[in-house]
Amino acid sequence: MQIRLAELSDIPQIIQMIAEVVPAMIAAGNFQWDSTYPNAEVFEKDIALQQLWVAAIDDEIVGVSAITTDQSPEYAEVGWDLNEPSIVTHRLAVSPKHQGKGIAAALLLKAEEVATNKGINALKIDTNTANHATQRLFPKLGYVFAGEIGLGFREGLRFYCYEKRV
Repeated sequence: MQIRLAELSDIPQIIQMIAEVVPAMIAAGNFQWDSTYPNAEVFEKDIALQQLWVAAIDDEIVGVSAITTDQSPEYAEVGWDLNEPSIVTHRLAVSPKHQGKGIAAALLLKAEEVATNKGINALKIDTNTANHATQRLFPKLGYVFAGEIGLGFREGLRFYCYEKRV
């Protein structure tokens, strides 16, 4: 498996993978994403900012993650200092055909590498309260539960926040 920065030419494969991920999420009762989010425009912006990473196996994109410094204002509700530089993982997804192979963990380890390279000590991530897979994964990788929030752009949903110090 290779973890690398995404390129614009990866967008069709990323969108195809997301089209497979969303129905699986919804079937599991997780309505965090839908047919409108995340979309090509969001991923194109991530690529322009050089913050979108993909996991590839034999040239097939099997995972994606935006590794950013973008903190939602709602993070303050769990006591996080929004002025503290942090690496925040967004849009983490793994192809349903490749789940259970350590791809999400590898992408989160890439976030740690990015944090170390930038001299940033805090890693943050949020996940829908219905996303049980990530709630099992994050603590295994050293993330600590910080609290629950709502996010303005995902009306009616609740999210758990996790943090890791490196």
